[in-house]
Amino acid sequence: MKIYVPRDAAARGLGADDVAVAIVTEAAKHGVTVDLVRNGSRGMVWLEPLVEVATDAGRMAFGPMTPADVPALFGDLAAHPKALGQTDALPWMAKQTRLTFARVGVIDPLSLADYEAHGGLAGLRRALTMDSASIVAEVTESGLRGRGGAGFPTGIKWKTVAEAKADRKYIVCNADEGDSGTFADRMLMEGDPFTLIEGMAIAGIGTGATKGFVYLRSEYPDAIEVMTAAVEIARKAGVLGASVLGSGKAFDMEIRTGAGAYVCGEETSLLNSLEGKRGIVRAKPPLPALQGFMGKPTVVNNVISLATVPVIFERGAAFYKDFGLGRSRGTIPLQIAGNVKHGGLFEVAFGLTLGEIVDVIGGGTASGRPVKAVQVGGPLGAYFPRSLFDTPFGYEEFGAKEGLIGHAGLVIFDDSADMLKQARFAMEFCAIESCGKCTPCRIGAVRGVETVDRIAKGDAGAIPLLTDLCNTMKSGSLCALGGFTPYPVMSALTHFPDDFAPAMKEAAE
Repeated sequence: MKIYVPRDAAARGLGADDVAVAIVTEAAKHGVTVDLVRNGSRGMVWLEPLVEVATDAGRMAFGPMTPADVPALFGDLAAHPKALGQTDALPWMAKQTRLTFARVGVIDPLSLADYEAHGGLAGLRRALTMDSASIVAEVTESGLRGRGGAGFPTGIKWKTVAEAKADRKYIVCNADEGDSGTFADRMLMEGDPFTLIEGMAIAGIGTGATKGFVYLRSEYPDAIEVMTAAVEIARKAGVLGASVLGSGKAFDMEIRTGAGAYVCGEETSLLNSLEGKRGIVRAKPPLPALQGFMGKPTVVNNVISLATVPVIFERGAAFYKDFGLGRSRGTIPLQIAGNVKHGGLFEVAFGLTLGEIVDVIGGGTASGRPVKAVQVGGPLGAYFPRSLFDTPFGYEEFGAKEGLIGHAGLVIFDDSADMLKQARFAMEFCAIESCGKCTPCRIGAVRGVETVDRIAKGDAGAIPLLTDLCNTMKSGSLCALGGFTPYPVMSALTHFPDDFAPAMKEAAE
């Protein structure tokens, strides 16, 4: 038998390791030889640990599994109480357009042969036949934008680095995934690490960079372990090193671990940390693309951005660009979390409305109560009420409604949530995580907490003060931490005035 049990951190947290041990033990009792594969997660977190058994009809899914459910796997599979049917036919899977995550949950994460058998390295091999300008042009034509939050066109960043004159250039992968409700980077690194390595190699060859770094947050020990092992495997196989796949072109990379500062998700803070300095924001200009790591031209891209590059080179820019809407091209891995019935990762083309994502894909709240708000884009994202659920999921479309997509994390709240408390949390979060470099963020967030507390006590005069403070932070902060904190605060105040009732009532009188 060939059985798949995820080694994904979420699955392990829900008991996957115990299930794996139980499978090995039970197989021995039955005298059955089991090929146990610790794959990545398919993204259906509410079904984890999700066990799959390879059959002539395809991979059959069972979950959520416990050790007590294991013995029945060695009997009539169709009669198993946790049987779900063919994995790929499950509604959650069938509705997706999996490009970046096509192999996650399908392959053995640390089998390079398995990776290649599922299309891996095809993009790199094609890139090695192209010159630098053609590689950059392909990425530009695809319409790929930064998936870390800013949505900056990837091709423009690569072109800037490629055309810069320097004796050394770098590729830096921002894997400091710190937003609440986000886990796509972690899932990708744990479930398909070679696609990130391949994407970074293509980036290096396209821009003239010969060294790369993955800056990985310390809170992700599983991802650190898998990525470290994958880099070593890739190096031994000649995918990395002095001659990538025998091409004569050099690219190598290392895994570096951050110390857990949220602000190091901002690219210049990350670069300072990577250099061994305190993780604080740098003023721009100069841009990292011209003076980044060690003062050299540096591409800084998110995990999902770089992991998507192999798909673009394997299938072509036109294929990838065909998905999406407006200036939001390709697919986006939605991370659905919070008070939701069906939480997990769902990759789909840009364009679904927020309502479709929450009500149809997510299935509404886990509590069964009405959805009150959805925060999109992490702790710095705006709270959208149901009146905005017709908003299509796209960068410009959300921007037009004073929101942001960020890393595409969605946290759902039911009608028991107090939005004044959520506004206070946003300011408190900023105050705790601020690097202290600029005054609007360092002082503004502390004053913000105090001002929200005044509003909670019924001080109507504090409402215009909070608005003015948010405008100052938005316009004057050096980076997105202080600049985007006003999004959740002002959206809570604007869309949920009843939660600010005491002060609102006094202001009206």
